[in-house]
Amino acid sequence: MKLTQKERIELHGFNNLTKSLSFNMYDICFTRTKEEREAYLNYIDEQYSAERLTKILKDVADIIGAHVLNIASQDFEPAGASVTLLVSEAPVEHAPSEYFEESPGPVVENVVFQLDKSHITVHTYPEYHPDEGISTFRADIDVSTCGEISPLKALNHLIRSFETDVMIIDYRVRGFTRNKDGYKLFIDHDISSIQNYIPEDVGEQFDMIDVNVYQEHIFHTKCKLKEFDLNNYLFGYTKDKLSPDEHIEITERIKLEMDEIFYGKNIVE
Repeated sequence: MKLTQKERIELHGFNNLTKSLSFNMYDICFTRTKEEREAYLNYIDEQYSAERLTKILKDVADIIGAHVLNIASQDFEPAGASVTLLVSEAPVEHAPSEYFEESPGPVVENVVFQLDKSHITVHTYPEYHPDEGISTFRADIDVSTCGEISPLKALNHLIRSFETDVMIIDYRVRGFTRNKDGYKLFIDHDISSIQNYIPEDVGEQFDMIDVNVYQEHIFHTKCKLKEFDLNNYLFGYTKDKLSPDEHIEITERIKLEMDEIFYGKNIVE
């Protein structure tokens, strides 16, 4: 059954489908001393404080048409932050057709569409290797809605809000709703890949692979940055300060870290 925008809106009651987006990003840095590691973690805490994360999530709420009911946020010691937004149903306005197409959404735009009680959360996890050398910052963002607009429309804005080396993205539609005639809808929009919601200029920067279970409406995409400039992974100095051997060793360690995160397993050299 091919769905039209009108059929999506003209449901029997409200939309019972749950659409869940999980956006998992990693930023990697080489910190060869305790002082460099602490400086990196302080930088991350400043860049991704609870205050800034709240702003990002409120922008996501605008994009998917949510009314924010409550905000709980917390900065943690020694590092990390969490923010949770409880969002509620908003009045239905005329939705541009591109909001129902398999294409990237806006960066930030004030739009209002139907959304029932749902939530948006972010948790951050600064982490480092016990022998120094590698520090990793991870942010997990979850957007769960029962609205007309897929949370995938917020993906464009989320990607551009973080400095990302590796992204792991999951999307799943659960439950069912009914149209006016009682016909069950187990998904209310077309989707073949999460990659179609990633802007072209961003997609060109990453190697991407899909693992999808179409009949179960489960979609999984992994992204790893293609271009490698060592200067982007050093904290407090540049690669011209390294010896040729250090340059090779650090490059190999960072690339191995990226590969292990991307493939989800330890790689024995």
